[in-house]
Amino acid sequence: MATLQQLDMNILLWIQEHLRVDALTPFWRAVTFLGNGGWFWIVLCVLLICFGKTRKTGVTAALSLLSGFLITNLLIKNAVARPRPFDTYTQIIPLITRPKDYSFPSGHTCASFAVALVCLRMLPGKWGILPVVLAGMIAFSRLYLGVHYPGDVLAGFLVALLTSTVACRLMRRTFSPQKS
Repeated sequence: MATLQQLDMNILLWIQEHLRVDALTPFWRAVTFLGNGGWFWIVLCVLLICFGKTRKTGVTAALSLLSGFLITNLLIKNAVARPRPFDTYTQIIPLITRPKDYSFPSGHTCASFAVALVCLRMLPGKWGILPVVLAGMIAFSRLYLGVHYPGDVLAGFLVALLTSTVACRLMRRTFSPQKS
């Protein structure tokens, strides 16, 4: 486990030393803000539910988002209780207000991909791809800003992959035409 911890730390230090640029920090803060509390993704789910053509996608995305929240924020974070990078390593300088909850897994990443992966599966063309690009940016912002380890982000993505897959399959089975 110490080896994975060291790898996580080395990646974070590399990002901090080689990719951080003062001029880009406000951009990455704005990107991460879109993931705060999942508000952007909640609004997207509500908007999708409001229109007949996208209602099924919105309901599926909301189910994935809620499942991801429960698994990530209520179960895993408290069970693992991994400290934030800046709490363990003084070399890591967070560029936003220090989150108070545990680090593993990334809730921002989970919420973002929980909705984005449903959109990718259920919406046509760019409407499915754009949310995935934004989700990837939000996930990276957590590393750039120094508030998550890469392993946290990967775990958040994997939980979202699971919840989005289950939500899509459940929705397909529930609303597929019945065979007689």
